[in-house]
Amino acid sequence: MADDFLLDTDDIKRRMDGAIAALKTEFASLRTGRASASMLEPVMVDAYGQKTPINQVGTVNVPEPRMVTINVWDKGLVGKVEKAIRESGLGINPQLNGTIIMLPIPELNEERRKELTKVASQYSEHARVAVRNIRRDGMDQIKKAKADGLSEDDQKFWEAEVQELTDLYIKNVDDALETKQAEIMQV
Repeated sequence: MADDFLLDTDDIKRRMDGAIAALKTEFASLRTGRASASMLEPVMVDAYGQKTPINQVGTVNVPEPRMVTINVWDKGLVGKVEKAIRESGLGINPQLNGTIIMLPIPELNEERRKELTKVASQYSEHARVAVRNIRRDGMDQIKKAKADGLSEDDQKFWEAEVQELTDLYIKNVDDALETKQAEIMQV
């Protein structure tokens, strides 16, 4: 029975790709001194009794390199959107103009750049932990198969396979972090 054991490496790859995709989404929310609509993606607004992404309560535009505007569709939500942005930790001070909220993106000073690189490091550590947890799940499947009669050679083969995937994805996380930190520190 255990001789026909086949570890689903495609599932492991898919889950590790998910960890990398989540990391890139988190990185997109870190501002680098240039305006980007994606920097508002993690900000949730308390709208209609539940947490709602900003892009579902208004139109997000980037009219110039250092300005993001949000045209809020419901006048009653303007204050809640403004509050969500202030409390988001993005370090942006919203300015109201009717139902339009303008977000001028200030130049990043050296201290803020260093803080953002630390945040990027934290995001990448979360991604590494996610990849390692997926590795652990794969190793647990192999151990279970070993208990069901998987040969030691097959066990070593599958463990090496899972470790190789893990190393590759950890390197991808490290490369993404290095790129993001260089982008943040660029003046």
